[in-house]
Amino acid sequence: MILAAISQATPEGIRDIAPPVDVFPYPVWVVVLAALLAIALLGGLITGVRLWMRSRPGPPPISPRTKALRDLERLRMQLPQTEPYAFSIAVSDVLRDYIAAAYDLHARQQTSPEFLAAISGTPRFSDDDRQLLARFLERCDLIKFARIDAGAQDNAALLESAAAFVQGGRS
Repeated sequence: MILAAISQATPEGIRDIAPPVDVFPYPVWVVVLAALLAIALLGGLITGVRLWMRSRPGPPPISPRTKALRDLERLRMQLPQTEPYAFSIAVSDVLRDYIAAAYDLHARQQTSPEFLAAISGTPRFSDDDRQLLARFLERCDLIKFARIDAGAQDNAALLESAAAFVQGGRS
C-alpha cells in the first residue's frame, strides 16, 4: 500500500540521476607535448651528468717510485712465507717495472747481462747504482737459475737492495 502510493506520486517525466561524466581538463595534444618535453628534459639532464662525470679529472697517476715502494712493502709482508725462488722473481719484477717506468728502459725484456750492458754507458745511472743493480741481479739469477740454497735472509737482502735502489734512484 505504501509502495503503490509512492509510485503514483512520481510523475512519468522525471528521470533518475545520471552517472558522473569523466571530463579530462587538457586536450590530447597538450598531454603529448608535455610528455615529450619531460622526456627531452630528462634525456638532457642524463646526458649533461654523463658529460660532467667524464670531464672531471681522475686521480693523479702514482709515480713509478711510489708504486714500486708500495709493491716492495707488500712483498715485505709476504717475506717469511714466500719461497726464495718465487720471491726473487717477484722482487726482480718490481724493480724491473720501476726501471722501465722511471727510466724508459726495456728492463723486462732483457736478460741481466743485456740490461747491465745497456745501462753501462748512460749517465742516468751512477756507478753506485750500476754496482747495486749488478749485485741484485746476480743474486736473483743465482736463486732463479742456479737454484742455490737460499732462505729468508736472502729474501730480505734482495728486498733491501731493491728498496735501496728505488729510494736512492732518480725519477
